[in-house]
Amino acid sequence: MRPTRLVPLVVLTVVAVLSGGLTGCGSGTDPDTLKVAYQRSTDNKVQIMDGWLAGIKKQFEREHPGRKLRLIPIQASLDDYYAKVQQMMRSPRTAPDVVHEDTFLINSDITSGYLRPLDDELAGWKDWNRFAATAKAAARGTDGRTYGVPDGTDTRGLWFNKEILARAGLPADWHPRTWDDVLDAARAVKRAVPGVIPLNVYSGKGAGEATSMQGFEMLLYGTGADPLYAPAEKKWVTGSRGFRDALAFVRTVYAEKLGPEPSDALDPKVTDRVVGEWLPEGRLAIALDGSWLGKFWQPNGSRPWPRWPQVMGRAAFPTQDGHAPGRVSLCGGWTWSISAKSGKPGLAWQLIETMQTPANATAWAVADGQIAVRDDVAADPAYRTALPGTDFFTELVQVSAYRPALPAYAQVSHAIQEATESVTTGDADPATAARRYDERLASIAGASGVTRR
Repeated sequence: MRPTRLVPLVVLTVVAVLSGGLTGCGSGTDPDTLKVAYQRSTDNKVQIMDGWLAGIKKQFEREHPGRKLRLIPIQASLDDYYAKVQQMMRSPRTAPDVVHEDTFLINSDITSGYLRPLDDELAGWKDWNRFAATAKAAARGTDGRTYGVPDGTDTRGLWFNKEILARAGLPADWHPRTWDDVLDAARAVKRAVPGVIPLNVYSGKGAGEATSMQGFEMLLYGTGADPLYAPAEKKWVTGSRGFRDALAFVRTVYAEKLGPEPSDALDPKVTDRVVGEWLPEGRLAIALDGSWLGKFWQPNGSRPWPRWPQVMGRAAFPTQDGHAPGRVSLCGGWTWSISAKSGKPGLAWQLIETMQTPANATAWAVADGQIAVRDDVAADPAYRTALPGTDFFTELVQVSAYRPALPAYAQVSHAIQEATESVTTGDADPATAARRYDERLASIAGASGVTRR
């Protein structure tokens, strides 16, 4: 989930590459047709959203005679998808009625006037009580209103190759209690299994939001020190001990050659290489990564790997010194939202209700390897048994934090990526990289938008 970086060049590129959806796709052209915009995977082998929405379309049109659903798939990278959708939502002529919205963009899209609040509809919808409080909060704007219905989330932890760890003298039920335990395991792999990458922690600008969320913020939120953002003060935090400690962990990984070569770590395709090459080919022992990896290794996934349920283990990422709650995770997720410029908000809400029947919500969670945000979906046997590890990653929701869903986050995230890249390459030590981050943060949020700890 990479943050948007809207600049004119990006928008122009998106228009040129993805021009098929703008002309005549506006919500006001046909009173009986709803438009639904969503990201289509760039991997043509697996188009899970297409299949699920095709079923939703049939059901909705059957239950609403005379109404039509027009699906508008946007096949693009995340950054380009964000840019395209935001451009579409600027005008009633081009705005979709319903849009698949990344939760961390909700507040910036609210600020831009792109989304419609759903509080009136949610107040009369009994299923809203089924949703986890953290998921509801992720769809809530800074104005206190809710702008989307979450369709799932994801959590993060350690994936490890049990066969490689066994060669390094580590148990099949390895459960590190502290950061030092993680580093010691990586050191043991380096000694015992040469040629294997002991540990991958995403860093640098190449991996984009994976660096910020799967990597750095998993460390920061496990320090028990200062947060990235102080909600009570409504300010970003500088001078954070936790920030320096998280950078020091990253520096240790690369200074001791426990991670990939820096050139590989900074490769924009590194996330694809982890799931598609390094783990399936036995070239990586431990990966700090997301709950969704297993879906790529399924028989119908983009990188089938029949032995993965036997080979791969999972462990929660520990807090820095093992302090309570002992585990840390970050949650992401997407919502179904209604465009502020939709001319059919009532019908659009009926579509979201159809998408979120218990059966349809469960079908989506199973098909896409989502982590459930509804208690009825989480309890469904079809969900619990869909993928090995589903129970494990679902339990992490209770200790998971969400990124600050604020308009400035995209720039803050990029500053985090720059800081981690500088310690990965050895260009800066953790203290220097943290100081540069603080300076960058002050330029992003302004002197009045930061608080020093």
